[in-house]
Amino acid sequence: MAENSEIKWYVVHTYSGYENKVKVNLEKAVENNGMQDLITEVKIPVEEAVEIKNNKRKVVQRKLLPGYVLVKMLMTNETWYVVRNTRGVTGFVGAGNKATPLSETDFASLFEPRTQTRVDIQPGDTVRILSGLFENFSGRVVSVDDQTQTVNVMVQMFKQETPVELSFDEVVREE
Repeated sequence: MAENSEIKWYVVHTYSGYENKVKVNLEKAVENNGMQDLITEVKIPVEEAVEIKNNKRKVVQRKLLPGYVLVKMLMTNETWYVVRNTRGVTGFVGAGNKATPLSETDFASLFEPRTQTRVDIQPGDTVRILSGLFENFSGRVVSVDDQTQTVNVMVQMFKQETPVELSFDEVVREE
């Protein structure tokens, strides 16, 4: 059995769209070669994202690192060879021919819980406000900010347009 301190996470580059196949093929190769104590885990980092299209919310899984797979392993000539020669793998991430392990903090940051919402609302669209002070008001979208998950809307109030910043889940696009 390998020392736990020597087993580290490595990033493996794959052909785009082959991440799941690489994971399955690598797990099979590990099992066939009896290397379960040397290559202990294979992960594809994903996040849950909420997409709102046609006013319907849908939770989807999105890859955080398309084209990459994480492998927890003890780096030896044999393990390097098995991973490197897995179908769909193009190489390890690192300088030259030397694979660089991920730090524990970098690995942990990949798996921090986060939910991102994407909406099909564009500047110029008309939206109805679902909650808050302006509930049931309609307004024209001025801007959409995916980073802060907000939309800026101009609401007609007392014959004057008033700018309002709302979160994605406080508005719905009107047809």
